[in-house]
Amino acid sequence: MIFPSALQKFLPFLRWLPFKGATIKADLIAGVTVALVLVPQSMAYAQLAGMPAYFGLYAAFLPVMIAALWGSSNQLGTGPVAVVSLLTASSLAPFAAPASEHFIMLAVMLALMVGAFQLFLGVFKLGVIVNFLSHPVIVGFTNAAAMIIALSQVNKLIGVPMGRSEHFIQDIAGVIRQVGDTHWPTLAMGAVAIAIMWGVRKFRPKWPGVLVAVLVTTVASWLIGFERNDTAAIEQIGDAEASVLLAEYARTDERIKEISDQIVAKSNELQTLQKAGGEHAREEATFNYELELLKLQLKDREDENRRRNRAIRSIVFERAKVGDGGAPRFHAVGRVPAGVATDGMRWRIVRPGKTSKLSGGGEVVGRIPEGLPRFGLPNISWDMIGSLISAAVVISLVGFMEAISIAKAIAAKTKQKIDPNQELIGQGLANIVGSLTQAFPVSGSFSRSAVNINAGAVTGMSSVFTGLLVLLTLLFLTPLLYHLPQAVLAAVIIMAVIGLINFDAIKHAWQANRHDGIAAVVTFLATLGFAPHLDNGILVGAGLAIGLYLYRTMSPRVAILGRYHDGTLRDAKVNNLPASDVVTAVRFDGRLYFANVSYFEDAILEAVASNPKAPFLLIVADGVNEMDASGEEVVHHIVDRLRGNGVTVVFSGLKKQVIDVMRATGLFDVVTQANIFPTADQALAAIYERAGHVEADALRPDGPPVAG
Repeated sequence: MIFPSALQKFLPFLRWLPFKGATIKADLIAGVTVALVLVPQSMAYAQLAGMPAYFGLYAAFLPVMIAALWGSSNQLGTGPVAVVSLLTASSLAPFAAPASEHFIMLAVMLALMVGAFQLFLGVFKLGVIVNFLSHPVIVGFTNAAAMIIALSQVNKLIGVPMGRSEHFIQDIAGVIRQVGDTHWPTLAMGAVAIAIMWGVRKFRPKWPGVLVAVLVTTVASWLIGFERNDTAAIEQIGDAEASVLLAEYARTDERIKEISDQIVAKSNELQTLQKAGGEHAREEATFNYELELLKLQLKDREDENRRRNRAIRSIVFERAKVGDGGAPRFHAVGRVPAGVATDGMRWRIVRPGKTSKLSGGGEVVGRIPEGLPRFGLPNISWDMIGSLISAAVVISLVGFMEAISIAKAIAAKTKQKIDPNQELIGQGLANIVGSLTQAFPVSGSFSRSAVNINAGAVTGMSSVFTGLLVLLTLLFLTPLLYHLPQAVLAAVIIMAVIGLINFDAIKHAWQANRHDGIAAVVTFLATLGFAPHLDNGILVGAGLAIGLYLYRTMSPRVAILGRYHDGTLRDAKVNNLPASDVVTAVRFDGRLYFANVSYFEDAILEAVASNPKAPFLLIVADGVNEMDASGEEVVHHIVDRLRGNGVTVVFSGLKKQVIDVMRATGLFDVVTQANIFPTADQALAAIYERAGHVEADALRPDGPPVAG
């Protein structure tokens, strides 16, 4: 079945038709295989993004199918990925507490912004903008991000809390200080999961190692009662410091709710005034001023409670034994009153408040809402759009670079043609549709794409089958995931990102070009230094790479040439060739544009001044691929100036695009056709003929070296 090309461009999935029985079977097997990896992996990446685990299933549902239907790659697997998830968390952490309602709202809004930007680039065929993120920059960023991702999961692996501050290194140091408080059952769960995934990868690579690890540890968690929870009012906390912190936290939390209600009320009143017309300008200004004050107060209160929450979670308690019906008291470890017996377990407050939730065992995923995510436009905070634009652009470009590089790697094996702009449209639509179903930003996954193609996927229908299996999980299987340990999700993330750490790639960039090596190293260090604000690290790297490129093009190589004994033109300085009394030959290796015209002019005039006897100047322009208005003006000036000093300027090897500029501006007529030659040898032959030298002697390969 052949569809019109215009229809296939609008509905690219039509290229899969007609389906054959063998194709459907292969895609079904591949789709199921990928889903077995995707379900637990997506939940792990959701937590990496600062979202509740089950939001990963939302991001693994429709976005997976939409990206396959409207993308150009038949085997690219889209969904939650490590780097994009971490970028999402780091971008939103300054504005809301992870997993809070406000954080979730911002993450879903961010997915919409990312999708809209990617769709815009794809529709207007602006995929080339991704070239601003050079390979060395991505290499440096990926290595740093992989290290940050792995380190960010260590606290979950050993069962201790990790604070969130403006300095990631400080947060990791806080985790290291708590190593003595390691929850050994939690560490055991994580270690078992890592061992299983490593063993399956080594000895049974075709098995879904992630799924095996999840099944084994979830069953073990259920059997041993891995999760132990309790609740306690402030009066049950037998530690003065913790009681004060909890009381202050509860009061501030009430104040946060009051301020939020006031903001909503003021905003509604302001909208009413704005609809009424311009006669209420003074009242509108007053309301705007009051709203800004309320927002500042809200931010201050939220920051205060964020700090209190970190302090509260760092305190370890023991639960006192009580008789039947009595309310237990919790005492800080080391400050249990004499004569009070405890249960011997370590408890932490995981959700503070008037009635706090405490955990005395390992953390598990917990209850996952059954059914489909709510469908509808995300709540949009217009105040936050400006603050998140840079993050949305960085996530869009990094996510697309990851997706297109994976798609091209797969295409090299399948011989399929990849359209970057169509892939942008697919990724953009995936994020937009995902935002309508409460998903956070997604991108192409290397590991799942590899599983997809290795499982025999032929068309994008494999991703459709994957999405349908996630749908079944959401509808019927979520209760089975309740006892899945959080440490196992951390282990899944760590095993997934270890492969991203590749310092050899940074070394290779350094060996290829010192500037590329500098860009990779600086991006790596900046990403680590700016963490958790990873977007700043990659922006620094991209800016540095562009700056170094401009620096290189501002002073390209200029060589004074001479005739070597084999007849070729070579660098006179390198080969110790004497100067010619007839011609000064100069080769310029670079485009001639505004940033380097001054360098070009100085180099030419210096070459002429160092050989004043020569009546001819030959500019070997084989390396000049472009000339802008500034370049044309300088060349015009050089020709006129040297002609006035008795030196004729001759060109060789001018490319068509350069000659077109010269014709359009009249420079060609100034230079004249007689002084423009296709090759340097032809130019030299004509120059020596004009100067009265015998052409055969001048060009004889075995003759004495003559500078040229």
